[in-house]
Amino acid sequence: MLFASSGVMTLHTKQGVWVVPPMRAVWIPADTPHSVATSGPVSMRTLYLMPGLCRTLRGKCFVMSVSALLRELILHACKFKRLNKRALAERRIIEIIVDQLKAVDSIPLQLPHPTDSRAMRVVKALLADPGDQRNLERLCRDCGASKRTIQRVFLEETKMNFGKWRQQLRLLHGLQLLASGVKVTAAALEAGYSSPSAFISMFRKQLGTTPIRYLA
Repeated sequence: MLFASSGVMTLHTKQGVWVVPPMRAVWIPADTPHSVATSGPVSMRTLYLMPGLCRTLRGKCFVMSVSALLRELILHACKFKRLNKRALAERRIIEIIVDQLKAVDSIPLQLPHPTDSRAMRVVKALLADPGDQRNLERLCRDCGASKRTIQRVFLEETKMNFGKWRQQLRLLHGLQLLASGVKVTAAALEAGYSSPSAFISMFRKQLGTTPIRYLA
């Protein structure tokens, strides 16, 4: 589990991208090849759990909110080189952390990737420039695929239609820019929104508050 006590991290796997703002964490199942990038100054903590403790946890990556209790448990656990279940006080810490992890909810800060090579050409083009204003028809033509095929593949493989997927890409890119110190107006325009108000409205709809309050 990667916990961002400050700053924003971005987790990359073959399955997609997960953005982790301050006071959130991302769960990474065992044997998942991944890389982590940071946006601006970041303070992070990492917990490694033995497989026997994780049987009831999800088998996929997901971003979670971290309660004040779980935060303090993480910071306290990281003071130890390794927690020992045979030591009563340390076993209690492990048990409470695991109980807390079982109760967390996933928050929508992921961007799944399709596996189809044609759809991935579209994905790579937009990851390189999330603010790209080309419509889907133009993107498909430039990437050598039919619009109908790409629409079907995105829905089947990401469980999101293309419009929703692109909206999520722009939202997460805007969040990364804000974490790097970019102002809301500049972040909104670079992420492909027509205006800061459109970005703020979508941000509030997806995450329940304004960008500045969310990062605070």
